[in-house]
Amino acid sequence: MTLRRWAALAAFVLFAPGAQAAEPIKIGFSMELTGPLAVVGKSGLLAFKIWEEETNAKGGLLGRPVKLVYYDDQSNPSNVPGIYEKLIGIDKVDLLISSYGTNLVVPALPVAISHKRLFFGLFALAANKQFNYPKYFSMLVFGPNPTKSFSQGYFDLVLAQTPKPKSIAIVAADAEFSRNASDGARANAKAAGLAIVYDKSYPPTTVDYTPIVRAVQATNPDFVYVASYPPDTVGILRAIAEIGLKTQMIGGAFVGLPAAALKTQLGPLMNGVINVELWEPVKTMEFPGIMAFIKTYQAKAPAEGVDPLGYFLPPFAYAELQALGQAVAATGTLDEDKLAAYMHANTFHTIVGDFAFGPDGEWTESRPIWVQYHDIKGNDLEQFRRPTTVSILAPEKYKTGEMIYPYTKARN
Repeated sequence: MTLRRWAALAAFVLFAPGAQAAEPIKIGFSMELTGPLAVVGKSGLLAFKIWEEETNAKGGLLGRPVKLVYYDDQSNPSNVPGIYEKLIGIDKVDLLISSYGTNLVVPALPVAISHKRLFFGLFALAANKQFNYPKYFSMLVFGPNPTKSFSQGYFDLVLAQTPKPKSIAIVAADAEFSRNASDGARANAKAAGLAIVYDKSYPPTTVDYTPIVRAVQATNPDFVYVASYPPDTVGILRAIAEIGLKTQMIGGAFVGLPAAALKTQLGPLMNGVINVELWEPVKTMEFPGIMAFIKTYQAKAPAEGVDPLGYFLPPFAYAELQALGQAVAATGTLDEDKLAAYMHANTFHTIVGDFAFGPDGEWTESRPIWVQYHDIKGNDLEQFRRPTTVSILAPEKYKTGEMIYPYTKARN
């Protein structure tokens, strides 16, 4: 065959109908890449990228590559609606997922609803309670009654102590997530017959938490429940250490504590704290595939400048896309009505275990863990790589240690 005929044949193969590369399946979202929540958001983005890379290495979905389309929401809820309008109207993404956290998920949900789009919320507490949108799904482990179950385990631990505590102080940020968390804590406290001696919220712009902790101390509570986002978590725990808060238990929802940046900032100030968490690198929680993911994540994290451990958001961010990918592969379509019907009717097998979705998009079973930090010395990262500074107290099937009570014993 002559060179000219080879060239003609090559051109025909390259430009023939159906021979060009398939259009990618575009998955759109906003993410906190700057601002106060970037310490968590950027770690979630790396997990998404790992899923994208691994999925494409296996041939993509429906014979098409997958492509992430995302924008920085700057940790600012007011930026979120415009980003999702752009993703839908201009970028024409095929599927929508969310930024990290309740405060950033809730502003996106009305946009998804107005366009009748399937929407996957990442770490959003009861985001769908006011909408009851049938095409919303939640990547969070708190089950069909998340507002209550978010703090139920903490109260179970409280009520197991002798003598039984009688009073509680509730401290929460005045923001969507913390309001939902404190609503559940308040209901659990009343159900347990506990006296609520302090129950106030603080503005998200707060920088000095000392007056708040002093006000809590003045009420002399038997234990304290806190619902905070990462920046306030640091400020509150520093104020508690400065004042020397006198109470039997301190904890609840100090969001961000599993992140390496907060661990190394706070160090021993975490000792004794009891916190709701989702996963720890312990034998009882080695779900199929998760340790391989952690190994891949930790190898990539230094170059990306993100959380070097990846124990908080990353496994669940990856598992969210696993579930979405499983639904697409099983149905053989991107039709979001068909995907939603499948997702409501089936169990998903992921690196964070198996789960199914109920009618409101929440998990059908609640599976948080309750941990206590202890024996933290200094601010060295290496002590946090293995579970030597944290014990899982509940539930029983994941338990790795006993509670140190009162919490001040763990701080000596």
